[in-house]
Amino acid sequence: MKSLSRHLLASAIVTALSFSHLVRAEDSIQQLASQLAEQAQASSLGYDIVESLTVEVGPRLPGSEADTRAVAWAEAKLKQLGFDRVYKETVMVPVWQRGDAQANITSPFPQKLVITALGGSVATPEQGIEAEIIRFASLDELKAADMAQVQAKIVFIDHKTERAKTGAGYGKSVPGRSQGAVAAAEKGALAVIIRSIGTDSDRMAHTGMMRYQDGVNKIPAAAISNPDADLIDAMLKRDSKVVLSLNLSPQSRGEATSYNVIAEVTGSSKADEIVLIGAHLDSWDEGTGAIDDGAGVAIVTAAGKLIQDLPRKPARTVRVVLYAAEELGLIGGKAYAKAHAAEMDKHYIAAESDFGAGGIYQLDWKVNDKVLPQLLELSAGMAKIGVAAGDNQASGGPDVSMLPELGVPVASLRQNGIDYFDFHHTPNDTLDKIDPKALAQNVAAYAQFAYLMANSDIELRPIPVTKK
Repeated sequence: MKSLSRHLLASAIVTALSFSHLVRAEDSIQQLASQLAEQAQASSLGYDIVESLTVEVGPRLPGSEADTRAVAWAEAKLKQLGFDRVYKETVMVPVWQRGDAQANITSPFPQKLVITALGGSVATPEQGIEAEIIRFASLDELKAADMAQVQAKIVFIDHKTERAKTGAGYGKSVPGRSQGAVAAAEKGALAVIIRSIGTDSDRMAHTGMMRYQDGVNKIPAAAISNPDADLIDAMLKRDSKVVLSLNLSPQSRGEATSYNVIAEVTGSSKADEIVLIGAHLDSWDEGTGAIDDGAGVAIVTAAGKLIQDLPRKPARTVRVVLYAAEELGLIGGKAYAKAHAAEMDKHYIAAESDFGAGGIYQLDWKVNDKVLPQLLELSAGMAKIGVAAGDNQASGGPDVSMLPELGVPVASLRQNGIDYFDFHHTPNDTLDKIDPKALAQNVAAYAQFAYLMANSDIELRPIPVTKK
């Protein structure tokens, strides 16, 4: 751990020294931002950070002992990197423990399946559940089914996730994970299993959060690997009655204290105004949380560090926020919005990195429509690192998605997620899935974006109202 820390600090020092001689007082903001991006692409700082997190902490489920270590790691790392201010804010998080998961087809063709409990699921009875499977191609199909079809059975939601650069397929299939247990329980099902929300063909199950509803019976919920979903489909084509034995032992253990960990580069002339770049510190417990969201932690931390080391401070404060418990329902993001409600008018813009480490190809905004052309002109230099001009339909990222409702402009730095859902929420979310060059390009884009925004004179408000 000490050797990694020394390497990280040495890399940061080299980055600062090599950039300082490039900056001249007469350079424009755009020129300085472009130089900053060039330096970021030549630096290994981002990769050093995510390597440190995955090696020294690893998976960090909210409320666990590893989550406590992750918070300590983040606070120490941000201080070591020399940010002007480092602090943390309390976030209360639910504690859920995965336990064991077993699933076997007992009839007509006995076989073991690869399965994992969905986050928040209750356990089966100690003896497990054995019942006939009933298959639905989607959540909507389940909702339309007669109760008599479903009662006393195990529901199987078999919605395939489409592969897309934007990750759009996830939004189509994920309701089956989040809402499937409620829809199945309302029709008398004993449990629900889903085809993993993933685009891979590996025999690994994808976990993720699910929800219950007050007044509806809580039934166990789990995901099976995509090859095992195909296996069940093939069995159902041969015999309409396929019986599954399911045993899950997760437990909910109340609440625990976690933290949003925050670092700041103090601004100069407009220090009370904030440019927020964030990521979430927690991860699921199956892999080491490298792409989700160790990469994001590394990207925004390294971008902030590069700005911190400039010989001339930006006008606005750049705030790096490492959110708690995003995976359990944006808990850290909501806590931040509540804790900082009085200064929402001082948030100039916000953006979050939470889509792995694929290259950033486009910058979208959610700002006053009238100033969009000015922003496109200001950020045109980002084309040199492969970032094209986008539209005015940004969400900003999960933990900042609630800020537009509070009047805060946001931006989305769009990453290439063509293979993101191959690894998402699986044991395969590990450091080797990160391309150091692509990660460095992400750092460059965030550093350039944050620096431009921290020095911009464009009035970004009022932002468009989202129709519901």
